[in-house]
Amino acid sequence: MHVAEESLAAFGPSGEPGTDAFWAAARTPVPMPAEGGDWPTLFLWRGSPAVIEFESWSPPVPLRRWGATDCWYALVRMPARLRVTYRILADGAAHADPFNPVGAGGDRSIAATPDAPAQPHWPPIGADDILPLPRTRIRWAGGRLGGRRTVRVHPVGGGGPVVLLLDGDDWLHLHPAMTAFESAAAAGDMPPVTLVFLPAGDRRAEFGCRPELWEAVRDELLPLVARSGVPADPDRLVVAGQSLGGLSALYAALEFPDLVSRIACQSASFWWTPGAMDLADPLGGPVGGTVAARLRRGPDLSGLRCAFDVGEHETRMLPHCELTETLAERAGATVRVSRSASDHDRAGWRHALLRDVAWALA
Repeated sequence: MHVAEESLAAFGPSGEPGTDAFWAAARTPVPMPAEGGDWPTLFLWRGSPAVIEFESWSPPVPLRRWGATDCWYALVRMPARLRVTYRILADGAAHADPFNPVGAGGDRSIAATPDAPAQPHWPPIGADDILPLPRTRIRWAGGRLGGRRTVRVHPVGGGGPVVLLLDGDDWLHLHPAMTAFESAAAAGDMPPVTLVFLPAGDRRAEFGCRPELWEAVRDELLPLVARSGVPADPDRLVVAGQSLGGLSALYAALEFPDLVSRIACQSASFWWTPGAMDLADPLGGPVGGTVAARLRRGPDLSGLRCAFDVGEHETRMLPHCELTETLAERAGATVRVSRSASDHDRAGWRHALLRDVAWALA
């Protein structure tokens, strides 16, 4: 992953590495173009030995020390069109990149190659920023799922169709979905909606192909939303999910068509079969997994609007997703297919989230 060592000055920092002048000017990551469309990219860390941990895309990359200074650096060859979340592991803890103004939660940062498409409506968030939270909270306890969880509800543009965001805590605390949806609505790129941020309990149990979650959403959660005082139209429900959440969204559309007829799936885990997650290679089973087998039985999906997105760098996911996309369209669903400039990473999914929810409601 390292490229040949070059002078750091070529990447922009002025002054001798390790000096106060150098650190005052330091900004990372800094990409440079290379033959073949790749981007050798400079990352910096000040102080102690450290490792860069990327989300899904790459193995960890150790930083090298510049001479006897407190400057640690890595030159990482990033492929064309990549947006990726990363963090710095140092001194036994995870840290956001202190030289990168674009964060995702308190201990993560986001890097993007210059040719990665823009993500309008998603503001840059620093590692120390506290994201706004919806004022309406629903205490959801007991019932089919057991336990207790807090579900937050936010009307965008005055409220409207319910958009159920699976893994809702990630969209509250790591990526500012509330702000992004408001911006999209104000720009006319999104109709008024009511966001329902559903936190995950046991993801492996709840997001597998089992009915309990969706029975609970239908019989317990949506009535609570209706009584929350926030304007919401549950008859035009959109379910948006990523990874196992995307799998669960399509499962809900297949098994609960009267409840779910609009879905947005990013990098959905269509490799899933019972027991696959306990295998050494979960993605090595039958292409399309359980959902593809269900689609081959010929369900009528003529009432379903389904947006599929997957990262173009997710090479092992692509066959599972491509088969599922084809079978869903063959079953009569209105299908939208796209590819994001990412690996299996929420930083790459978030533009598709806005765009595909708006399309699902069109």
